[in-house]
Amino acid sequence: MNICLSSNIYAAEKESANSKIKRAMSAAPEDISAAATIMDVDGTILRKGSNAWTCLPGIGLIPGDKHPMCNDKVWMKWMHAAKNGSEFSTDVIGVSYMMQGDALVNNDNPAATDPNDGGVWIQEGPHLMMLMPSVDMLVGLPRDPYAGGPYVMWDNTPLVHIMVPIEAKTK
Repeated sequence: MNICLSSNIYAAEKESANSKIKRAMSAAPEDISAAATIMDVDGTILRKGSNAWTCLPGIGLIPGDKHPMCNDKVWMKWMHAAKNGSEFSTDVIGVSYMMQGDALVNNDNPAATDPNDGGVWIQEGPHLMMLMPSVDMLVGLPRDPYAGGPYVMWDNTPLVHIMVPIEAKTK
C-alpha cells in the first residue's frame, strides 16, 4: 500500500523554521521534544537533536496538514515505509505522540480522502499511537474509535496501529 506523503505542503506559504520547530515541539511532552531532532515534512533537518526522537511540524498524509507529531525510531521507519509503499515490520513496540490532535481520517482505509465515500471517519484530539510487533497483540481491542479508550486504526492493512486517545470525544 502506498500512501502519498507530500513534500511540498508548505510551498504556498513561507513559514519560518522557528515557527515549524515550535509547532513540532508541541506534539510531545517537553522532556521528549526539547532534545528531539526536528525534521520538516520534506525531510529537511530544522534542528539536530540529542535523543532518539524526531518531531515533525505536520504530516504529509493530507496535503497542507499542520498537526505535529513526535516519533521514535520505529515510527520513523513506519513513516518511511508508508511514504515509499514498502514493507514494514518491527520486533519492538513503536510510539508516536500527537498531542495537538490529528486531521480527519478514515479509521478503516488509510488511502480514503473523501468523507462522503463512507467508512468510519474520526478527527482525534490529543493521542498516542503505538505499533506492535505482532497483529496478535491487537486481539480484544475495539476497531470503533468511538467505543472509548484505545482502538485499532487501519486494521487489515500494513499500516495497522493502536490509537490511544488522551481526551474523551463524541460523535
